[in-house]
Amino acid sequence: MDPRKRQTLERLAALAAGALSIPGVAQAQGLALPKAVRLAGGASYANGRLRLGGLAHFIAEQGWLEQQLNQRGSKLEWFGTSHAAVGPMINEAFTNGSVDFASYGDLPSAILNAGGVDTRLLVPNGLGQGDAFLVVPRESKARSIEDLKGKSLAVHRGRPWELPLVRLLQAKGLKYSDFKLYNINPQTGMSALASKHVDALFTMTDAYLLEDKGVGRIIWSTKEAPLDWKTRTELWGSKAFIDKYPDLTQLVVTAYIKAAHWASQEANQDAVFALATANGTPESVVRRSYADRKYPWKERYTPLFNEVVYEHYRNTIAFAYDQKIIQRKIDLDTWFDKRFVPVALKDLGIENYWKPVTSTHGTERATQKSKLAAHR
Repeated sequence: MDPRKRQTLERLAALAAGALSIPGVAQAQGLALPKAVRLAGGASYANGRLRLGGLAHFIAEQGWLEQQLNQRGSKLEWFGTSHAAVGPMINEAFTNGSVDFASYGDLPSAILNAGGVDTRLLVPNGLGQGDAFLVVPRESKARSIEDLKGKSLAVHRGRPWELPLVRLLQAKGLKYSDFKLYNINPQTGMSALASKHVDALFTMTDAYLLEDKGVGRIIWSTKEAPLDWKTRTELWGSKAFIDKYPDLTQLVVTAYIKAAHWASQEANQDAVFALATANGTPESVVRRSYADRKYPWKERYTPLFNEVVYEHYRNTIAFAYDQKIIQRKIDLDTWFDKRFVPVALKDLGIENYWKPVTSTHGTERATQKSKLAAHR
């Protein structure tokens, strides 16, 4: 066996043994552990069975978290949700207490907490996963958002990708009243674009497929914008559960970061792509979706609380408040619980694996600025 692999396995074995030998906070306080720890996230049907998405899939495959919880007398239960309704379903589950942790985020998380249900962001998931696209019919002469002024624009309002649209309009000195706006879901929007009933569609869904089918043409995407414009999915936890069971919370956080570390290695890219294509999405579309020149592959999974995360949620809260989607603002310093990530990184022996990112424009541009400053 490769010496480096042997060392990694020995370190993980020692970590597991050490975790079992240290009494948890809950046990030390005489608290009964929950019968199950319940995690929610997006899922889809593939080959006749429900398949978890993202890091949740790799956590389930690795089995480490399930093993650790079983040895403490708790089960691991997954709560799969449709990707079309992840936000509302998980918000409802947090509200009625049927889940303890969830992999989702963005606008739904702000709505939940502003409404009085307290959750905490435990693990940021990379530098932004989801891109939004401005698509026009293939034959359209439009080359920019400015060319669409006075024309019809379809977008599903109140969804996370509405925020980058608003930011794009603001950056160009435009507003909604400059367009004939249609508030329709992505599937209806795709049909409207294909039948030329709208002049443009702003969406996160199937933009590359529209191009491949010769129906549409992408004229702008958040790949051209700062990183904090992208939509995000993080690990969130119920504040009540975190406060009561910080030891179990640490296990969940460590499992997510363990899965992120595995997915971030270039040798495992094909497995990540295979998961993303399990629902029938063509691999060529998946590879284009994942490609981003602003940062290397492993930074896609960084769990660090960096400026990209802060700027994204500052803008999310401001947008939701200005649009009267929420009635009060949220304090990021209390909303983000940063206690658990450093412990997980240290326990896994990867404290220096991910580098801090201080620019919302990406690691490559930040590096170029540093080199230029040094040259000057």
